[in-house]
Amino acid sequence: MSLRPSRAWLGNLMVMVLLGVIAWALLRLHLGDAWWQSAPLASQWRWAAGSLVGYAAFCTLIWWRGRAREDHVADNGPAPILLVWASQTGFAQQLCERSAQALRAAGLPVRIRALHAVTAELLQRSGQVLFVVSTTGEGDAPDHALPFLRKVMPQALALPQLQYGVLALGDRSYGHFCAFGHQLDAWLRQHGAHPLFDTVEVDNADPGALRHWQQLLGQLGGEATELPDWAPADYLPWQLQARHLENPGSPGAPTYRITLVPADGVLPTWQAGDVVEIGPQHSPAEVEAWLRDTPWEGDADIDGQPLRAHLARAHLPSSDETAAFTDTDALVAALRPLPHREYSIASLPAEGQVQLLLRRQLRPDGTPGLGSGWLCDHAALEGRIDLRFRSNPNFHGVAAATPLILIGNGTGIAGLRAHLRERISAGARRNWLLFGERTAAHDFFFGDDLRAWKRDGWIARLDTVFSRDGGEHHYVQDRLQAQIHMLQQWVHDGATILVCGSLQGMAPAVDAVIEQALGRDGKEALIVAGRYRRDVY
Repeated sequence: MSLRPSRAWLGNLMVMVLLGVIAWALLRLHLGDAWWQSAPLASQWRWAAGSLVGYAAFCTLIWWRGRAREDHVADNGPAPILLVWASQTGFAQQLCERSAQALRAAGLPVRIRALHAVTAELLQRSGQVLFVVSTTGEGDAPDHALPFLRKVMPQALALPQLQYGVLALGDRSYGHFCAFGHQLDAWLRQHGAHPLFDTVEVDNADPGALRHWQQLLGQLGGEATELPDWAPADYLPWQLQARHLENPGSPGAPTYRITLVPADGVLPTWQAGDVVEIGPQHSPAEVEAWLRDTPWEGDADIDGQPLRAHLARAHLPSSDETAAFTDTDALVAALRPLPHREYSIASLPAEGQVQLLLRRQLRPDGTPGLGSGWLCDHAALEGRIDLRFRSNPNFHGVAAATPLILIGNGTGIAGLRAHLRERISAGARRNWLLFGERTAAHDFFFGDDLRAWKRDGWIARLDTVFSRDGGEHHYVQDRLQAQIHMLQQWVHDGATILVCGSLQGMAPAVDAVIEQALGRDGKEALIVAGRYRRDVY
């Protein structure tokens, strides 16, 4: 650590000295020399010593508030995630602090910095950085970001070790929507940093975009957090029509195909690439176990629903919290709703249903995860499912005449399956799918559809790789690497690339192969043109 005083500290010191001189001058002016000359010597020294102590305490307070703050991080723990905000009105700073809270809840160490306090050295020392930045005026950075723009961004930095994400705040009524967020994203890419996921755009504090960002934060911890949503979803009632285990006997976790239909029979419209937000619930057994330890009756009617129905959709209060409520109305009013879970849609409206593909997740204690436990284990067939659609324009399809390369692994095939179905409806045949999983016998999800589409000429190329089956290539990125010249040819012919699947492992490995095939500038040009897009989780 450098012991050289920072400019900010020296500035604080100069302010302290100046304030001290002014205070002394005002005191002498007010009391005059007569008091000082006539006072006993002991009183003079006591007054001087007291003044010195008080002034030292005042200086210490200024230094303490102005020092560079570091979150406590254990020496033997994981490296902290750096969260950086750039805000004109304070909203980005608030979201940054909420993001830090979500990551801490997932057990991750974090540090928060304003963008003007971020140096080149700090970026080079960091492994993961999340930026929450607003755009002001017609595409400008917030005022306080000027030091970063002038001192850091002109430098020729090498940031190959850096993984980052950007939450870009903006307003579509202005000409350059989220311009500074995209400028920052482009600068990071150009200097070798690797995006954890595509930039998340937020139009006028759009609740859906903020819920999406919150879910991405949970994924960084290895499992989604269960903090309440920042902006709860307004769900519609749907019905669980079918639930089917897709991979019995697989060495991987059980994976289910979930089929949902609208409770009122009216099917809305959506596009390939869109997602659904599901409002999960606790299992009935968990709710009843909680009720047994309380004086409350689960059948008590609150706003037209039994108490147990309210409890199923909320964080269950602790025993200490429960003791503070005097009646069920107060209890229900204080409940915090469970966070949503979002999933890629595997089907189109023409198929008359929403199909999802879920891998059953387990918590560290072995109990099912919040979202997958609800849909795969606890929800009753023909029972109600709370659902809301979220448009995902960054992952929508392309014109039928445009060649399309689809790359994914695991349950990421769900989103890619919808794109293929959409392409077939449009008569597009130049489609190349690369898909990876564990075993061909158990984990070839939607295999019947894919093989039939390949046989009928709707899929021009179908490359599959199964890591537990042996063979030359173990993962989808290995198969892509082996076809690097074909990749170059398709891109030369105008192809768009869509990647859907795991944030850890597959997505960055595929990104590295694409950069190898096209060069950094070629990959950047593809991103800017909207021809390389990802939906990773």
